[in-house]
Amino acid sequence: MRRAGLFGAPRVRPWSWRAFLLGFGVVAASAAIQGVCVALGAKLYFAAFLPSLFVLGIVAGAPAAGFAALLTIVVVWWAFIPPFFEFTPLTSANADSINLFCLIAVLLIGLADLCRETMTIISRGGLKSSRESAATNSQ
Repeated sequence: MRRAGLFGAPRVRPWSWRAFLLGFGVVAASAAIQGVCVALGAKLYFAAFLPSLFVLGIVAGAPAAGFAALLTIVVVWWAFIPPFFEFTPLTSANADSINLFCLIAVLLIGLADLCRETMTIISRGGLKSSRESAATNSQ
């Protein structure tokens, strides 16, 4: 892992095995938190997973966050959609929930990737300004 320039956040190379292992760990931790929420009566299937996908996208990159999003769908379908701990055909409401999660996950992962690239640019000293603008003609 290397240190980022902004807030000292640890970062992992995007396609490394550590990134995917971190994605697996984040999904497991989010599933535990979601299990507590379900035990307390919450019926939001993906509530604990969305913030962790965003943070994972910043720390480990878009590929690991995409892997975690796909793993999240399988975990939620198996563990949190009734009947619990078995795969059954999805109702239209459950399929809509998964589709909405996919849409939000893609947007969050894209935003996290932009944040990660911005942190990289800032850590390198920012954008270098050129003396001449591309719009000006030096003739």
